[in-house]
Amino acid sequence: MIDRVLEHLERDEASAVGRLCDWLRIASISADPAYRSQCQEAARWAAERLGAAGLQARVLPTGSAEHPGHPVVLAKTPNADSGKGPHVLFYGHYDVQPPDPLELWEGGPFEPVVKPADDRVPAEHIVARGASDDKGQVAMFLEALAAWKAVSGEPAGGLRVTVLLEGEEESGSENLEKFLQDFEGELKGCDFCLISDTGMISRTRPAITYGVRGLAYTQVRLHGPDKDVHSGFWGGRMPNPLNELAKVLAGLWDEDRRVAIDGFYEGVVEATPDERAQWAALAIDVPQMLRNIGLSPEADIGEAGFTSIEREWCRPTAEINGLWGGYTGAGAKTVIPAYATAKVSFRLVANQDPADIVQKFFRWLEGRTPPGCRWELEDMHGGHPSSVDPDSPWLSTARRAMERATGMEVALIKTGGSIPVAGMLKGRLGLETVFMGFGLDDDRVHSPNEKFELPCYRMGARSHAILIDLLRSEGA
Repeated sequence: MIDRVLEHLERDEASAVGRLCDWLRIASISADPAYRSQCQEAARWAAERLGAAGLQARVLPTGSAEHPGHPVVLAKTPNADSGKGPHVLFYGHYDVQPPDPLELWEGGPFEPVVKPADDRVPAEHIVARGASDDKGQVAMFLEALAAWKAVSGEPAGGLRVTVLLEGEEESGSENLEKFLQDFEGELKGCDFCLISDTGMISRTRPAITYGVRGLAYTQVRLHGPDKDVHSGFWGGRMPNPLNELAKVLAGLWDEDRRVAIDGFYEGVVEATPDERAQWAALAIDVPQMLRNIGLSPEADIGEAGFTSIEREWCRPTAEINGLWGGYTGAGAKTVIPAYATAKVSFRLVANQDPADIVQKFFRWLEGRTPPGCRWELEDMHGGHPSSVDPDSPWLSTARRAMERATGMEVALIKTGGSIPVAGMLKGRLGLETVFMGFGLDDDRVHSPNEKFELPCYRMGARSHAILIDLLRSEGA
């Protein structure tokens, strides 16, 4: 039957791409309250597609009456709670990053265009915000479900499936943990989680991701005078919050580019020699990756003693994501600002706790308070790191599905990104997460002109369809 399912996917691809473009037209920007109605529309769109594939879908509110969140789509096959065989939880998100800066887009970010191969992209591709992250990758699974229903007459071909699509992943997943707590009874029967929100090594080397980093995100503000003051009268006589904040934050790293916060590396799990050898054998072209973002190979810098890939996959980091204060308009205005602000985030690895890292960072700042100044410190959001055993039977089954779908050897990799739900599911439900993604390094995720290549979409839809077949017939 799987051959007929794959044939259906091939025949229906043009229509499927059209449906994805319809979803991409919905500007579901979760970070901006002005787009609340669009987020609700995107959730309803997904629920309708899941319903068409035979699942029982609900659009569920999150948050409270005073502080409403964006809805979660929760859908189940009719046999999910009482059938036999493994029970898969598929997670994805329908919200997207803000598209700014708009002037750098070649077209409207929510006006998806299917473009032919060109000098920059060697395959037909969709350009739109969310094309790769994550609507395009979720659509692969939705279309695999639809194909199984069309061919077999049964939702997911009889496999037990629960689908959870979040609307706040790009803005901190503020309401997700409470949602998981409220619906724990419906989710605890799942055997593992499947996520398509990661990438491949290259167009010819698919990969399964077995580890993601955690995240701690903060905003810090250093207050000085109670108003902006004249830099001629007061310069050199008092602390300038911008100068002082820059000096403090510059001390976040030592001369080996290690994070200098006391206790930052406590409990960090080191990569094994075998892992480091396997990653080196992948021969990832780091200089080309740098060229893809406009940097020369000499820009390969970071924590001493680790390769570029090791620094991404298994080492924690600190980054300043934004820094501002004072006058930033046209022309000159000679002021010393009343305060200066920075957004500072940390990517975390196994055994690091986001709340603990934030507190260590805040204590580090307090110990470096410039004379006469005070801090305003905000823990914005975070998520735990998550890894799955490379020998997991669920991972092995997913790997076989991808190899059958693509005809290529599938690598096992980690990623420097963060997917908060994985840590939550592990901590609350004990679920392992398999990351079966099909994005590419040059998909311009979170940047203008985000794209998703149709061969990647095709590989993903086929892989999900074959994984459903393997699980329904063999289990793990």
